[in-house]
Amino acid sequence: MIRMRPLAVSLSATLLLLGTAACGSGDDDGPKNVSAKTAALGTLTPGVIKVAVEPYAPYTSVQGDKIVGLDGDILNYVAKKLGLEVKPQVTDFAGMLAGVQSRRVDITVGGVAWSADRQKQGLFTDPPYYSPPAMAVRNGKTYKTVDDLENLNLGTVEGYVWVKSIQSVPGAKLHAYPDANGVFDDLGAGRIDVGFLDPLLIIAAQKERPELKISTQYLTPPTAAEVKAKPAYAYFQPYQTGFYLPKKATKLEQAISAQIDAMYTNGEMAKLVEKYGGDPGQFLKPAPDVATARRGVDRPQDWNPPTIAK
Repeated sequence: MIRMRPLAVSLSATLLLLGTAACGSGDDDGPKNVSAKTAALGTLTPGVIKVAVEPYAPYTSVQGDKIVGLDGDILNYVAKKLGLEVKPQVTDFAGMLAGVQSRRVDITVGGVAWSADRQKQGLFTDPPYYSPPAMAVRNGKTYKTVDDLENLNLGTVEGYVWVKSIQSVPGAKLHAYPDANGVFDDLGAGRIDVGFLDPLLIIAAQKERPELKISTQYLTPPTAAEVKAKPAYAYFQPYQTGFYLPKKATKLEQAISAQIDAMYTNGEMAKLVEKYGGDPGQFLKPAPDVATARRGVDRPQDWNPPTIAK
């Protein structure tokens, strides 16, 4: 959903080095022989796309000077098509959004959820994928509806869209963490009952940290009547992600959106979702409200979100 704060201690030293490398003097040296078409995209440095990311595997990680993960692979594919060299800068989720809104970077990627508030301060591309409402829970526990969450300890990452949803659940106590590791640590220790995170992140943690004894469950989305009564419950529904750009980067946003749409039709997006354990049927088919949420807001009234064949 996308989505942070001080990084986990175990990662801080590595990330400091990565961030230093990413922000080095080479950032201002664009590639040679930049085409006029590429230069017209209006990136901060011609031929280079500066990207703010957080460590959020399997969506985004930085290895050396390259972004990997689902969002990283999508961006690398798009950048190659557009003739852009990807230069990552490692930060936290709050820094990702701030970097875009102040135009210190060209873009941020990594499960960033579209919202009406966020689009007022930046531009969203068409959705590279959609994200179902996933929950990390301790093995043996089952939660199906919003009513099941009442009076529980619920965790997520600071700044994520689920913060508002959790605050609206009767009797629930919000636990907000600097990063996903804090959510998993406290869930495994029994200090929280449910963690709201992006589904691929939970799937990866199940495999990599079996000692936590957690599983992935999907919340039954609240009804339209429930959302009308409590608008923040909308974030318990499947949400659309987007790559997030500065308000003035209209040409770059349009070019990236066109490439994202093409990846739906040529099969590349489905291949990448499957590579990271996702089901294209869940990740690449929009819910009915995706179009209505953006029509007349940051998309024309006849806009249709990208989708794979039925």
